[in-house]
This record gives sequence, structure tokens and C-alpha cells, in this order.
Amino acid sequence: MNLQEKLALFKYLVKIGFKHIEVGFPSASSVEYDFVRTIIDEGLIPSDVFIQVLTQARPHLIEKTMAAIEGAENAIVHLYNSTSIAQRDYVFKKTKDEIIDIALMGISLIKKNITKHHGNIILEYSPESFTGTELDFSMAICNAVIDAWASFPMIINLPATVELFMPNVYADMIEYSATHLHHRDKIMLSVHTHNDRGTCVAATELALLAGADRVEGTLFGNGERTGNLDISTVALNLMMHGIDPKLDMSNLPEMEAIYTQCTGMDISPRHPYAGDLVFTAFSGSHQDAIKKGMAEHQPGRIWDVPYLTIDPKDIGKKYQAIIRINSQSGKGGVAYILEHHHHCIIPKAMQPDVAAHVQKKAELSGNEILPEDVWHVFNDEFINRCDFLSLKKIKTELFDTGKVKSEITVDYNNKTHQLYAIGNGPIDASKKALEPLFASISIESYAEHSLSKGSDSNAICYITITYNESTCHGVGIDANITLSSVKALVSAINRAIALERQT
Repeated sequence: MNLQEKLALFKYLVKIGFKHIEVGFPSASSVEYDFVRTIIDEGLIPSDVFIQVLTQARPHLIEKTMAAIEGAENAIVHLYNSTSIAQRDYVFKKTKDEIIDIALMGISLIKKNITKHHGNIILEYSPESFTGTELDFSMAICNAVIDAWASFPMIINLPATVELFMPNVYADMIEYSATHLHHRDKIMLSVHTHNDRGTCVAATELALLAGADRVEGTLFGNGERTGNLDISTVALNLMMHGIDPKLDMSNLPEMEAIYTQCTGMDISPRHPYAGDLVFTAFSGSHQDAIKKGMAEHQPGRIWDVPYLTIDPKDIGKKYQAIIRINSQSGKGGVAYILEHHHHCIIPKAMQPDVAAHVQKKAELSGNEILPEDVWHVFNDEFINRCDFLSLKKIKTELFDTGKVKSEITVDYNNKTHQLYAIGNGPIDASKKALEPLFASISIESYAEHSLSKGSDSNAICYITITYNESTCHGVGIDANITLSSVKALVSAINRAIALERQT
């Protein structure tokens, strides 16, 4: 990242509530040094935020690091040196005592370089490659540092620089350390995990249970110097269980945007919480359960919608992205899309038939079916069908007895037919009027609703009929409720004719 990208990310981390922010390795490059100086000189660090700077236990690096943080009100100097068996044997070729001397030399130099221009300084020490180091030696070097520094509070950070073990083993090491560090009541025990085995979140959570006080990590797991634990995942895992992480996680899309803009890196579609597909269900059974759970959920109640661990709205996600359609999808998912994108409340008896046609479209394309594609399938197959029988004109008359007379003009088999009958309502009368052409029709169910609010809204009607022992569904849409209901009847008849001719 360049200076401007670092500034944008730093300001965002402050905004959402981080109080310890590792801002760089000032002795590593001019960009990092300049960034630290910029946030200090321009007064960009709130008084309750500690900036953290990293340095190896080497004299010239410590001197430049201490110069970088002059004028900071609060700073954490993070000193480290490697302690593992492999590093001692192959890289440094030093004994345990000589490795301890390196750490103590670093402590002495930090103290020596503290001037009146430095504010509140907290020391953080890491036995780098802790997981590859004997536990008793890790404790020996940490306690030597604690005794040499002798100023509190102080941070002892125990990094899984390389993830070598199952998470429970790392947690055991943290638990052991928590009972063997000097001045434990004054020490912030910090953990810092990497993801070589893909279990750094689990290792961190178990370490917290084992006695750790503090976690180091990065947004979405992009890091090296602070480990590549995804700290946003840990925070949201806590929040999911009712523990306040003290971070504002209410706008995850903003976090994603800042992250991608500043780092140039992408977020996996299946990344916990943030991924595009996390609050998405393709499986039909999942979709049906989500739809029913969301229909029952009331604001203010505990979130218990099946398959969704948290309410997406709590982190700035939208419900529209929850259910998407492919060849695995079922009736619940299709019904959800039609209701939430197109305001069509499909009767339960009709849902399997609608879903079957959408699934066929998905199987033919081999791709995800978008909400507009679902609508096209529904519209073409079910709404206002007139391919065999078409309604040209209708007139209804209501009698004092409550009966209705329906006079209809239809085209069928290349002929125009003028028909009429009296029934209990417009649908019953129209059905009876059509009996000279379709004698074996019976109406099984009927439903209707408005597609929007207002007097000018279209009405949608759903009808299920039995014709020649086949059950068919039809849908009608019109500004006139009577027309929409008769169009639904005509649509159902047309679908029955099409089915009969296919067989």
C-alpha cells in the first residue's frame, strides 16, 4: 500500500473502534516510516488509540523505530526475535542463552532511546516462532524480558508464526503460558495466529478460552506482520453469541470496499460473513426453511432463522441476496424470489409446478437463474396464456339474488364463440359459459391479491382447475379484478390443453 492507501485504512480502523493498531515496521522502508510520521505530525491518532510499531531486536532498527514514534501520545513498541529450535540451529547458530541475550539487548536499547519526546510507551514482546519453541524456553525468555523491562502494563504476544498443530494444542500452550509468566496479573497475554493449516480462527477462539486477553489479526486475513487471522470473523463470531466485540460491524459492505480499495485484493465468495455467497441458499430445502423462518421472525426477537447464523441486516447485508436459483433450487426458493422481487404470493399448491419449470430452465442453461429469469419463466408459462383459447370480450351483470351473469366472447379452434351463463360469481359463471367447449372443468382453488398499493394497482389471480383428470394452474393479471380472475381461468385451460396435446 502507498501512503494514501495506508491513511485511508488507518482512519477506517479508528472509525470502527480498534484501540491498538499496528501501523507498520518503520525501519523497513521509507513509506512505512513516513506513514508513521504523518499520522503523528498531522494529529490523526485519537487520544485513546495506541499505535503499534514492529522492530527486530537489532540496534539500528530499534533506533529508527524509536525516532519514528517521537511525539506519539500512546505507542506500543513490539520487539521480537526468533526462538525456535530450527531458527537457533540453522539461522542464528546460537545457544538458548545467546538468544535470550538478543532479547535483553533489545530491551536495553529501547529504554536507552526513550526520550522526553516519547509519550506513554507499552512494550510488547514476541518470542517469534513460539509454536516451534520448547515451552520452558519460551517462558524463560519471556520472563527474562518481563523482569528486565519491569514496567506495566506490558504485552507478551505468543505467535503461531507457523501453524504446526491442531488448534487445541496451541490453546494448551497458551494455558500453560498463562500460569508460568511472571506478573501475570499485570501482563496482557496476546495471541497471534497464522493460517497455514486453515484453523487460525479456531486456534484463536480456543486460546481466548485458555486465558488469552488480546488478539492480533487483520481484516479478512490479509497480513503477515500481525498474523493472517481474519479479525473480522472472530469479532462476528463473538457477536453471534451475544458478546460485544466493541467494534462497529454494522456495515460490512463498507469494510469490504475499504479493504479492496486499499489492498487491491479480493474477498472469496465463500469467505465467512463477507463473501457474496454466504447469505445465499441454492438448495431447495434450505430455501424453503429460510423463507418460512423469515416469515415468522419478528423484530426484537432472538434471531433463529434456519441456516442463517445471524440476521444479515445487522451487518449491512440485504435480504434480496439470500436466495438465488439454480438447478438444485426448490419451490421455496422460487416462491421467495417471486414474492420479494415481483410481489407475487404463489399459493402453496401451485409452487411445485412453478418451481419445476424454473428448474428446467436452469438445467438447460447450466447457470444460475436470476430473478428476472424466474419472472420470465413464470410469465411465459402461467400468466394470461392465450395460445389455444383467447378471451376477446366479457360482460358481467350482478342480479339482486347475488347471482352473476357472464357473457364472454372467445376464440377457440379458429372460431369465435359467444357464450353466457349464470353462476355464483364471475368465475363460476364464466366457467359454466365455457362448458359447451370444455365440459369437464372443475375449479379446485382460487386466490387473489393486489400487486402493489393504491387504487390503480393491478390484481393478480391464481386458479387451479381439474380438466380431463389433469390438474393445471393458471394466473391472470389485470387492473380489473374480474378480468384478472377470468384470465387466470383461461390461462389454466390453455395450460391443460397444452399438456393434453403433449401427451
